[in-house]
Amino acid sequence: MAEPAPTEAKPTRAYVIHPDLGYARTQRREPEHALAEAVALAHALPGIEMVGEEVARLREPNPGSLFGKGKLAEIGERLAAAEVELVLIDGPVTPVQQRNLEDRWKVKLLDRTGLILEIFADRARTREGVLQVELAALSYQRTRLVRAWTHLERQRGGLGFVGGPGETQIEADRRAIDEQMTRLRRQLERVVKTRSLHRAARARVPYPIVALVGYTNAGKSTLFNRLTGAEVMAKDMLFATLDPTMRAIRLPDAGGGSSGRKIILSDTVGFISDLPTELVAAFRATLEEVLEADLILHVRDISHPETEEQAADVAEILGNLGVAEDVELIEVWNKIDSLSGETRAALRRTDARTEGVQAVSALSGEGLQDLTAAIEAHLTRALDEARTSETVLLPFSDGRRRAWLHEAGVVELEETTEDGLRLHLSWTGRQKTAFASLGAKPEDS
Repeated sequence: MAEPAPTEAKPTRAYVIHPDLGYARTQRREPEHALAEAVALAHALPGIEMVGEEVARLREPNPGSLFGKGKLAEIGERLAAAEVELVLIDGPVTPVQQRNLEDRWKVKLLDRTGLILEIFADRARTREGVLQVELAALSYQRTRLVRAWTHLERQRGGLGFVGGPGETQIEADRRAIDEQMTRLRRQLERVVKTRSLHRAARARVPYPIVALVGYTNAGKSTLFNRLTGAEVMAKDMLFATLDPTMRAIRLPDAGGGSSGRKIILSDTVGFISDLPTELVAAFRATLEEVLEADLILHVRDISHPETEEQAADVAEILGNLGVAEDVELIEVWNKIDSLSGETRAALRRTDARTEGVQAVSALSGEGLQDLTAAIEAHLTRALDEARTSETVLLPFSDGRRRAWLHEAGVVELEETTEDGLRLHLSWTGRQKTAFASLGAKPEDS
């Protein structure tokens, strides 16, 4: 008897609603653009079939159901006609509102935080990323336990509304979540400690760290791949990559050769407006890589109609992370290949006249030579304090430290003596400190 052929899971029919609160709307985002971003987020979920989208304009949110009676019925008719199974609300929804909307519309419902958590849960690959997402999800669920209590009877206790079975179950659920969160934090602490050791090891390397940051889908991973030759996942999708990636590369020298400065390039998770607080807290350890950076490349999708608003969101998150205002930063105006020739030429003229701005196309490679030159110039200004000349005597057997010095490009002359190798160096204080951490000291003279 032939085995039945496996059938693919039927995609979930989804509908996106962006509530426009009018007077309460964040002024720097247009509702139509916010809806488009919410739809893009929905497409980032696996197994989703988009069947509709709309901006729902409200005078003020209804505390029990978000929408008023008329709007509730109107949207419900559209959902029923389209046989919608999942509604995605692009904004915050309280536990009570979520329960009432699901009961009224007979659908599953996710608010913006829940949607982004679902995407992160699907995309996290490293152990740290998985733990961070689980921790954020539990923190989110802890505030929404009302959905699990609806089967419980709330009874009046002897002295008022106390101690009924509903409250007992609530506390039990919270305790269970708190215990699980404690276990996850302990596991995460161990993972973070390991990464801290890796960071400390990198600190002994005299290579500056350059961090790519930007709004999600601005093209950071494409730029990272273009500069490093790596194959990090890069596609036209929000949050295509979550886990940070680091690669050591060598910048071209003044003549376009391969003897320029060596740097560590770091690609971080993309930012987004109204990033859930649970995720900001959970991913703070990962985003702290940005705090260690000597130079930040803020990658912007300059072709996006709300590129200025996205830039403001990124700046706000960087400020919340504690990134100093005086840190060296280059704005990388990416995706100029999506613009007309006239606009592209105008942007290239603007970046030539504007300090800290580079217009590029990570896809075609246009402008990248100027970008690498700007990276070198900014790092020189940020790191290269006055150089001093010193001499180091190494035993013939100390090949590791000798290789380190040559790799750092600080050796001006190397001589062979009876006692070992005498190297004449010209280096910065940063390089000297990094070399000292290897256990060697300059020769006493």
